[in-house]
Amino acid sequence: MKDSTDPIEWLNYHHLRYFHAIAREGSLRKASEVLRCSQPSICSQVKLLEEALGETLYRRSGRSIALTSFGRVIYEYAESIFSIGRELLSTARRAASAATLRLQVGILDSFPKLLSIEVLKPVFERRPVVQVTCREGKIEDLLGQLASHRLDAILSDEAPPAGMQIKTFSHLLGESGLTFCASPELAARLKKKGVFPSLLHDAPFLLPTQNTTLRRDIEKWFEANKIEPMVVGEFEDAALAKIVATEGYGVTVVPTIVEAEAVERYGFAPVGRTSGCGVRLFLITAERNFEHPAVALLAKQFKQPTPSKRRMSQRTKAPLTSSIRSRGAGTK
Repeated sequence: MKDSTDPIEWLNYHHLRYFHAIAREGSLRKASEVLRCSQPSICSQVKLLEEALGETLYRRSGRSIALTSFGRVIYEYAESIFSIGRELLSTARRAASAATLRLQVGILDSFPKLLSIEVLKPVFERRPVVQVTCREGKIEDLLGQLASHRLDAILSDEAPPAGMQIKTFSHLLGESGLTFCASPELAARLKKKGVFPSLLHDAPFLLPTQNTTLRRDIEKWFEANKIEPMVVGEFEDAALAKIVATEGYGVTVVPTIVEAEAVERYGFAPVGRTSGCGVRLFLITAERNFEHPAVALLAKQFKQPTPSKRRMSQRTKAPLTSSIRSRGAGTK
């Protein structure tokens, strides 16, 4: 039976280079000087290209050559191809000389953005420079990328779910309490109602979505303090919640460790602070030891990583005050 599979066609870039030289120089003589090759050899190489493409590329015009309409199209393609080739060589040379270190880090979508910056500061300040790529997503998706080595580490505000077949190690940076923030006008109105935390009762709130660990912790804190908030907005993106809060639509929460930066950046007024609920900061890796230099920089103060398949029985207190990188605690 006849094989119906079409043969794979390959473009001979060596032949294309000869044609490109003729078209660019405008004559066979000049092209032969540039290529350091005889004119008959150039003609034979270009003839093979024409046979492969099925069209004539140029015609003689006295001592010069004139491209056909098809030849002009092919010349434009050749220009693009060899331009990209020059860029490729340039990039390869720079990479070989600079030996750029790259860090692929996944960030849970619920992980506070201001905290992400604080955690990654040691890497951004490292010299030679580290090229950092941040990918945001759900914990399950990020763990899959970690297992397939598309990520070097994950920043998360929760440990990996129990029962997952992916073997990972969770390293606890520490914990931070929460600061309740609002626009100055809303904060002033709330403070007239009484003292913290009772002034939060019936206040408008912009909270994380209900599928997050932080939201569940906040609701437990509300219940313990007999506070019934008026939830006017729920956000997967904590940064968007802060932007909405600047318009005075509700109270939002920020980790106390980045309160000063949040106040400066968004113009917030703190309404109150609590250590009764907050965020836990995890660095999740696929290996017990840190082979990647940038991951080792983030984790250099960690003591004992905890395999993700074992649930943590108690919270490890690691108060955070001014800088994440000045402290680190491994879960035991």
